[in-house]
Amino acid sequence: MAIETLVGTTLAGYTVRGKVGEGGTATVFRADHPTHGTVALKVLREKLQHDKTAVARFLREAQFGARVEHANIVRTLDYGQSDSDRYYLAIEWAGGEILDKYAEKSGPLPCKEVAAIMAQICGAVQAAHDVGIVHRDLKPENIMYDPATRQIKLLDFGIAADTEAAPDQRLTRAGFFVGTLMYVAPEALSGELVGPAADQYSLATIAYYLLSGCLPYTGKSPRELFSQLLTQPPVSLNKAKPSLTFPAAVEAVVMKALSKAPAERYPSVMAFCEAFSDAANSTASSSGAAAAAATTDAGKDKGGLFGKMKGLFGR
Repeated sequence: MAIETLVGTTLAGYTVRGKVGEGGTATVFRADHPTHGTVALKVLREKLQHDKTAVARFLREAQFGARVEHANIVRTLDYGQSDSDRYYLAIEWAGGEILDKYAEKSGPLPCKEVAAIMAQICGAVQAAHDVGIVHRDLKPENIMYDPATRQIKLLDFGIAADTEAAPDQRLTRAGFFVGTLMYVAPEALSGELVGPAADQYSLATIAYYLLSGCLPYTGKSPRELFSQLLTQPPVSLNKAKPSLTFPAAVEAVVMKALSKAPAERYPSVMAFCEAFSDAANSTASSSGAAAAAATTDAGKDKGGLFGKMKGLFGR
């Protein structure tokens, strides 16, 4: 049965309602289940049903998702092979929109909002690291964000890696990097198995993008970007966009996590998260204190120039 004809049918007990997205290896549908309710149903492409590596990668994603439990990671509900030989993965339905789309529409975002978003993403990634899993494909397109609840959900462990797996159990050949070039850590370009520090680099790139609407490297083609990642430092956050200025503390945290050498980054994802949160929130507090002080001064000088200006802006 062609993938397009699955809409309106039942697969492994899931009634397929509509297609919501597709990638190179699988198609995602919205589906209903008597027990699980509304879910996202990921179905491996028919042409890959007999590809051992594709099937192994698909099942590994399901197993990794089931292994990591966190409020900001979509829950894996069920997976297997249907009676029609389709490999499927049912995951929690996450409301909201793709973070990339939200940032494109609403960004650049304020430091405080970015800190709140990053705290949730970092918590989810740290939970994966705690059980030996490196995500390897962190990017705004793999994160759902609900502006109404301010909650994020991390998606897609499709190319995640088990740091304790033996070399003969790895599905990525040595010398071939996986991930998305705009967000991948420089050390991943060698094709070697990367550690948690690579995810930290990707998280810093996400923070950089949410804050500025830009990326730390400006290459226009994959080849140019690849070369820049290997040979050049990232563009400083305060030089990302001429119209934007960021507190020195915020810039320092982001740029440290974007260090080319993994050892020069923070010792863990949560250490990066805490440093970023402290920098962003202390900046907000300082701004609030300055505003309060200005208000107090205005109260002392209602008849002066400041009071007259305040009156003009208050009309």
